[in-house]
Amino acid sequence: METSTLKITCFIEYQIDPFKRETFKQYAENWGEIIPQCGGDLLGYFLPHEGSNNIAFGLISFDSLADYERYRCRLRESEKGRRNFELAQREQFILSEKRSFLEVEPCTFKREPEGV
Repeated sequence: METSTLKITCFIEYQIDPFKRETFKQYAENWGEIIPQCGGDLLGYFLPHEGSNNIAFGLISFDSLADYERYRCRLRESEKGRRNFELAQREQFILSEKRSFLEVEPCTFKREPEGV
């Protein structure tokens, strides 16, 4: 994959209710359809497996912050997106959410082993 297509990544850290992991999983699966339709390049959602049982992550890439803003507008207009936000509000499985915007260091991204 060429790194020039991954300009910035929105890194979302969720603190979730560990007793509602399966509901969060459904929420994440829903975004798997919605995010690409709204213009985001979904890298994936990551749920707790071992260790901490209440931290999950979502990673979505965009060519620019302007593209991210356009995506956010499309997301607000999306009926499926609205329903997924309502699911989160109704079920209250997300206790907190933090967003960071990161850029990849090209020489480290998906680097192949050398000399093998």
